[in-house]
Amino acid sequence: MNFLAHIYLSGSNEDLRFGNFIADFIRGNKLNQFSVGVQKGIQLHRAIDTFTDQHPIFRKHCKLLYPEHGHYARVIMDVVYDHFLAAQWERYHTDTLENFADAFYLATADRINDLPVKMQGMFATMHKQNWLLQYATVEGLENILMHMSKRTSFPAHFDRAIPTIQQEKAQMLPQFYDFFEELCLFSKNHSNLDS
Repeated sequence: MNFLAHIYLSGSNEDLRFGNFIADFIRGNKLNQFSVGVQKGIQLHRAIDTFTDQHPIFRKHCKLLYPEHGHYARVIMDVVYDHFLAAQWERYHTDTLENFADAFYLATADRINDLPVKMQGMFATMHKQNWLLQYATVEGLENILMHMSKRTSFPAHFDRAIPTIQQEKAQMLPQFYDFFEELCLFSKNHSNLDS
């Protein structure tokens, strides 16, 4: 799962959400620098990643991209799943995606100095380009995948996954719904969330 799903799966707890957001930039030995709530968010992020990587539906979907993208198929599918979540947002949240994204950006901007240094510039770009809202459209998904491709050490062309996703989307979406329902329950139980 990518940024949107991790943020969503944190519920309304701001420390949990913050920890879940920064987790990929925190090494294990740095965990104790954070409050218990933020540590819990980092741990939730790692548990979500493990659950997702081991799930048969996610693995099945990654296989669709493996012939062209190899081990990057998982990275691309994480972003595709955020696209599915954003495009079907009304299934999962009573507020609009735009309002949800704005609230996240505002809360995170208030803690900008607590972000890992490497994340501060990334967050500014994320906010300016409104990545969370971009996930909702195919054009936005393509833009995000192109941006990710530029950060690899060789021409990765992640955006070439779009035709495959478009072709397989009707089959994938119902399976995604099943997967995401399980993931929501797992996340809630793992973090003892009430919301």
